[in-house]
Amino acid sequence: MAISATIHKVTLNIANMDSHYYETHELTMAQHPSETDFRFMIRLILFSKHASPALSFTRGLSSEDEPALWEKSLNGEILRWIDLGQPDEKRIRKSCGRSQKVNIYTYQKRKSKVWWESSAKKLERFENLEVSLVEAPEIEALKQRSMTLSCSIQDGHMYLSDDVSSLEISFETLK
Repeated sequence: MAISATIHKVTLNIANMDSHYYETHELTMAQHPSETDFRFMIRLILFSKHASPALSFTRGLSSEDEPALWEKSLNGEILRWIDLGQPDEKRIRKSCGRSQKVNIYTYQKRKSKVWWESSAKKLERFENLEVSLVEAPEIEALKQRSMTLSCSIQDGHMYLSDDVSSLEISFETLK
């Protein structure tokens, strides 16, 4: 019998002073059995960073044709494609062709630097592509089956907190 996904309930209060987005989201997130706690929390961070009424989680690791998150228009056009890790050039080319805006977030600094050094030249031609490195030390400490989190973003700085602790998340732009 296959191991099923773990379901998490998240109440996420977002105050993004940079984009003037202030909203509370009630999220039900599935964590794939092979997904690490760190990657799961990175998906939540990216939802907070790009939050909008049209942003949604996809089937993620269960589907090779979908990113971790995407924002679609009412007619189904992909406005933003948000992917994690170090995707290959073929996947990036395909996503840049399908979406108006593509954001790739890498999150393991050492591996990301090696990947970026080998990929940067090949990815220069994609004008709708942004690549960033996410640093979120000890983010797994906030993870619970049921979470109430507050996210504040101001002047490019992100802070994620619960009732006990607060963490700063940083983004380094690579492209």
